[in-house]
Amino acid sequence: MRKFDTKVQHLKYKVLREVARHAWNDTLLQNVMDLPHMIIPGKIPTMRCCVYKERAILGKRVKMAMGGDRNNPNVIQVIDIACDECPGAGYEVTDSCRGCIAHRCEDVCKRGAISFDHNHVAHIDKSKCVECGKCAQVCPYAAIIDRKRPCQIACKVKAISIDEEKSAAKIDNDKCIQCGACVYQCPFGAITDKSFILDAIDLIKNSKENTEYKVYALVAPSISSQFSYAKLGQVVAGLKHLGFHTVIEAALGADMVAQAESRELAEKGFLTSSCCPAFVQYIKSSFPDLLPLVSHNLSPMATLAQHIKKIDETAKIVFVGPCTAKKAEAQLDSVKDLVDVVITFEELQALFDSRDFDITTLEEEVLDNASYYGRIFARSGGLSDAVAEGLLEQGIEFDLKPAVCNGIEECRMALLKKSKNVLQENFIEGMACVGGCIGGAGCLTHGTKDLAEVDKYGREAFEKSINDAVSMLK
Repeated sequence: MRKFDTKVQHLKYKVLREVARHAWNDTLLQNVMDLPHMIIPGKIPTMRCCVYKERAILGKRVKMAMGGDRNNPNVIQVIDIACDECPGAGYEVTDSCRGCIAHRCEDVCKRGAISFDHNHVAHIDKSKCVECGKCAQVCPYAAIIDRKRPCQIACKVKAISIDEEKSAAKIDNDKCIQCGACVYQCPFGAITDKSFILDAIDLIKNSKENTEYKVYALVAPSISSQFSYAKLGQVVAGLKHLGFHTVIEAALGADMVAQAESRELAEKGFLTSSCCPAFVQYIKSSFPDLLPLVSHNLSPMATLAQHIKKIDETAKIVFVGPCTAKKAEAQLDSVKDLVDVVITFEELQALFDSRDFDITTLEEEVLDNASYYGRIFARSGGLSDAVAEGLLEQGIEFDLKPAVCNGIEECRMALLKKSKNVLQENFIEGMACVGGCIGGAGCLTHGTKDLAEVDKYGREAFEKSINDAVSMLK
């Protein structure tokens, strides 16, 4: 039974599971140093040059599973000793170099970084090269290539560079939007997200001992595309079996946002969505002049959490979803008092297995709080469809022209056009991950089938309109 896309994810899960298992049993602190040996008990290396390096890296993974470097505000961090196996990044001369006598590459290089051997084959002096790429542009054989590491290719906002020793990746916190694309694409798992799984366990354990508060699980609508080995109702039952008092769809918060955002759009005439925290952070870091155009509504997660805490002031909120950037959102001043902990679907799987129960054996429980439109927020285009429905249901006449941006590259193009006043659309739906939330770094699996699962889940909603779903809150 395969629960994850990659072996890197499975390794990360095993560390999370063991950390969680000891946390439940109050044995973590006395066993934390031994966890790498428990995960790799033998003396034969399975992934690295030697078992000692494997265990050293696992020690770093354990630290990330316990919250990572608290002095670093970024939820995405590099495990430097795990990041040393990728080929050196930068421009390189390949075997396609024919040793021509034109030497255009040499002529165009302002740094004198190009030299030739006795066969006239070009070579690049890395100590002089500034990676401008002009040599690659003029080579008639395309013999000079820009070799980038997977993390650099994955990061579309150019927040990742290589350190001075040309070994480990380095993240620019001012550029990073914490989307986690690098986390999912790194073949060595050298970039990973901090886990707050221990905070979630503490809340649950304390709620059993302290009846003064209850722990609510808010689950993202993209859960419909995950845990394919079980039924959704069994996942809900599993959450309650862990100790959550109630499980509520964050899609209900999406209904609330769609209703409010459609009104705001009609009032202002132009709007960008505020649901994806990585997209909003991208505007802050790269298009700050457009910040006034971002919707003033909180995200569905924060909106629903705010509503729950108004009803139950003692409520503790744990959001469960696909998104690493949600962990960063929960630390914002506007959100930190509303959402107590954020965990991913990867971490939820680790929680289930740390308690040694199989959710497929549980009786299904119902999860039915939202409408079709709230549930389809999970995929690209769903938010725009929901805003259109919100306008229609409220009788608001507005000619909606959405720019549905599927991934941060499409977001960049739309924002760039808006900054130059050439964008034809009047609403930017920004999703940093390709596919929308179903492409989030914290998903168990990523695939085209997930889109169909989201729409199917939406059609199964008992509430058929946004108004019907939101009216339940009154």
